[in-house]
Amino acid sequence: MGIAVYGGIGYNILISLTDYEGIGEPNFSNLDLEMYRTALADGAFREAVIHNFVLIVAFTTMSLALGLFLAILLDHGIRYKDKIQTIYLLPMALSFVVTAQLWLWMYNPSRGVVNVIITTFGFDSIDWLGNPRFALAAVILALVWQFSGYAMVVYLAGLQSLPDDQFEAAKVDGASPFRTYLKIIVPQLKESSVAAAVVLMLFALKAFDFLYALLGSYRPPTGTDIMATLMVREALQFGRWAYGAAIATMLLLLALGIIAPYLAYQHRQGSL
Repeated sequence: MGIAVYGGIGYNILISLTDYEGIGEPNFSNLDLEMYRTALADGAFREAVIHNFVLIVAFTTMSLALGLFLAILLDHGIRYKDKIQTIYLLPMALSFVVTAQLWLWMYNPSRGVVNVIITTFGFDSIDWLGNPRFALAAVILALVWQFSGYAMVVYLAGLQSLPDDQFEAAKVDGASPFRTYLKIIVPQLKESSVAAAVVLMLFALKAFDFLYALLGSYRPPTGTDIMATLMVREALQFGRWAYGAAIATMLLLLALGIIAPYLAYQHRQGSL
């Protein structure tokens, strides 16, 4: 673990302090932060960071909201509960590559089911993946479809851990089921929300393979470039290994910025 993981992370950080371009051996005699300054001055990098934050916030929020809604329906004892739970969990079993191919067919401008549906209602068909106005939204929708089932399971476990007498007491007091969930039950799902949100945000950071399989290029259409795609393109396509390593380091720091507060919270709660 120390050599393969932490050793690799350390070596990547060291490479990011050089001007290595993949030819010969790196020169470690003159280490500096030039690649980080280059990244901060690069418009493509700033755009990728913005897309990353939009992806994280929108994908996580929508997945949590849909997952909570589905969990409440299942907890409320709707018909075909087991079948619905299986249907919404199924996408979690699929890899990013399989999901990307599925949505690639669905987003087909001429024959995709998404455009077939919207044209049925009188709207014009949309080039979902080629139009910068819709490309990032299309990516977010596909990811929400795949991971809302995970949020549903987390919330359902939290709901089933709550005592039933809370529902009975609220019913005796005349509270409607909607008000009971809104005022009593949902506020008690804080730990479930935090745990699910952390995992979903980390999934959003690891969306490179999904974007590559969906869009078929290191350079996705304008409006969908994220730090991971920029990192791989700079290193593998352009041979700017030091610059790619600098982006990878900042991506690591972003991931630590997500997971570290959660670990600190768990420690305060006595769970670590």
